[in-house]
Amino acid sequence: MASKTTLNAKNLEALGAKRLAELLIEISTGNANHKRLLRMELVGNSSGAELAREVRKRLGSIGRSKSWIDWQKAKSVRADLEAQRKSIAEKIAPTDPNEAFELIWQFLSLADPIFERSCDGSGALIESFHAACEDAGRIAAMAKVPIDRLVEKIFSVLQDNGYGQYDALIEAMAPALGEAGLRKLQRAFEAWAKEPQPKVASKDKEVIDWSSDGPVYRDQLYASGKSITVKVVLQQVADALGDVDLYIEQQSKESQTFATVTTDIARRLLAAGRAEDALTALEKTKFDSCREIPFEWQILRAEVLESLGRAEEAQQFRWKSFEQNLNDELLREYVKRLPDFDDVEAEEKAFAFVRAVADANHALYFFLQYPSLSEASKLVVSRASEMDGDHYELMSDAAEKLSAKFPLAATILLRAMIDFTLNNARSSRYKHAARHLLECGALSRSIEDYHSFAPHEAYIADLRKMHGRKHGFWPLVDR
Repeated sequence: MASKTTLNAKNLEALGAKRLAELLIEISTGNANHKRLLRMELVGNSSGAELAREVRKRLGSIGRSKSWIDWQKAKSVRADLEAQRKSIAEKIAPTDPNEAFELIWQFLSLADPIFERSCDGSGALIESFHAACEDAGRIAAMAKVPIDRLVEKIFSVLQDNGYGQYDALIEAMAPALGEAGLRKLQRAFEAWAKEPQPKVASKDKEVIDWSSDGPVYRDQLYASGKSITVKVVLQQVADALGDVDLYIEQQSKESQTFATVTTDIARRLLAAGRAEDALTALEKTKFDSCREIPFEWQILRAEVLESLGRAEEAQQFRWKSFEQNLNDELLREYVKRLPDFDDVEAEEKAFAFVRAVADANHALYFFLQYPSLSEASKLVVSRASEMDGDHYELMSDAAEKLSAKFPLAATILLRAMIDFTLNNARSSRYKHAARHLLECGALSRSIEDYHSFAPHEAYIADLRKMHGRKHGFWPLVDR
């Protein structure tokens, strides 16, 4: 049972309305966002129309602002945006969806002026606009906005989606648009794509940048941007319609040999029940070597073969791909389809194969992902000299995972990072190496037998002998 002093809604209610009101006034003093939020609650409680006027007024103020939004102000701006967005979606829309529809579009129009005066490195601000796209879709359905009007508005804003603020708009609007609306949107963009580009005389061409091929002209950049916009929009429309052929039409013939593109196409074809076409799409892929084959392509090809009833071929492909790339997911899929006892034998065979691969660090990564920590430990102990201490993320992750049950293997990995750092005089890593050495000391209490490896104290003595003059390192250890 929670204490009466625990900060929760029930305990706060016990303070009474008067005391809570006093606290809210005190807390909001000096905080414009808090004051604004309280005022909007008061306005909304008395009149939905008045709340809509307040929101419209605030959105106008945000749009007119010229001050730079640095990282310190971004949190406050996001809080302000979220307060306005939620007022529209949660308070105004239920009672007046038509008014809410106009307001959410006004909200979305703030993206350009906001991003022109900010640097949204964290992505916090763009999230508000993507959420507003979702709201716009729901509100459009509630307001029963005529399809022609909806298509017109969507067509207009998607022509200039420079900051990606409308990336989620088509998917969100699909239910309100329906198939008829989506087809109208498709035709609108197809017609726009065919509109001739105004010809600019050579003397009037504006150079806006330079590339290795020479000047970049504004009209050329516009034409390129328009082409990309049409392609992206029609791909999204195709997905909303479930029209795989329309999606494929947006890909150039050359790109339909790229693994990323063929994988995307095949995934959609398989979902549409067109497994044979999916396999054909995958087979168009061109690879320079087996090492360049993406895992996603391999996994999907096996799924397609399964869908075609070619289970044995799918299993053979999984095993072959596993041997080529050490794809842990493909091995799991392979093993789980085997009968009892056969799966154990296959797993043992796979582990033996991995232990013998040329790249011990790749093998270690596989065992961590599969996962099999016992096999990872065996690998580290048997191939200790091959552990690359420069692979900081892999070594750190492996040492952390192995430390509880396999302290010797964890110690070997920590030492690999320490040795690399000191042997190469990487002073920026000294603090990490010192921490790793302390971790080795803690692990030493759990190691009963070091086998052929030096015990902890002997290892430290060797380090002092070899690197005693690295004065930036030892004070970090000895302090």
